[in-house]
Amino acid sequence: MDLLAELTARRTLCIIRAPAIPDPVGLAGTLVGAGLPIVEFALTTPDAPRLIEQASTVDGIVIGAGTVMSAQDARDAISAGASFLLTPGLRPEVAAEAVRQKVPVVLGAMTPTEVAAAVDLGATAVKVFPAARLGPAYFSDLHGPYPDVPLVATGGVTTGNAASYLAAGALAVCAGSGVVGAALAAESRLAEIGERAREFVAAVAEAG
Repeated sequence: MDLLAELTARRTLCIIRAPAIPDPVGLAGTLVGAGLPIVEFALTTPDAPRLIEQASTVDGIVIGAGTVMSAQDARDAISAGASFLLTPGLRPEVAAEAVRQKVPVVLGAMTPTEVAAAVDLGATAVKVFPAARLGPAYFSDLHGPYPDVPLVATGGVTTGNAASYLAAGALAVCAGSGVVGAALAAESRLAEIGERAREFVAAVAEAG
C-alpha cells in the first residue's frame, strides 16, 4: 500500500479514539462513505487490534494503527491488519519494526530537530503534533529547511482551519474528535459521525 499516494489523493485521515467501539465495521463504513477512507484506530482504545481486524474487512478502507509506542505494539497492529502505523512522538523501535516489515510509518514530531530525526529513522511522513499549538504558519516555516518532507497536521485540526494547514504546506490533515468524538463512537451515532465527516472533507476540498 502506497500511503503517500493515498494521502496525496485524499489529503485527510481520521483518528478514532474511544473508551469503546461497539460497531467498528459500521463506523469504518460510515467514514468510507463520507470520503474519509484513511482511518487509524488508536491503540489506547480498548481491544484495538480486534477493532482493526474487523474494520479492515470494509471495502475501500485504508486501515492503520495510531499511538503505537513499542515494537510489540507495531507487531500486534500489523498482525491484526494495520497497513500503516502512527506514533505521537519519535519512537525508534516502532520505526525499526515498521521498516523491517516494510509497513509505512508516520512518526510524530514537533521541532525541526525532531523532524530531521524522524526522517533519519525512516518515516514515510512526519506527523506534526500538536498542530493547533503551533498554527498553520509553522508548516510554512518547516518547509524552508524541509521542502521534501511530507507533513501531516494533527491535533486540533477542525473544519474551520483544515484548509489553512494544507495551504501552508501540510500534505494532509488529521480529523480527530471533532469528527469521531469518543461519545459518538461509543454510542454508535453513525449518522452524526457521517455528517461531521462530510463537513470535514468539504472543508479540505476548499484548499484545492
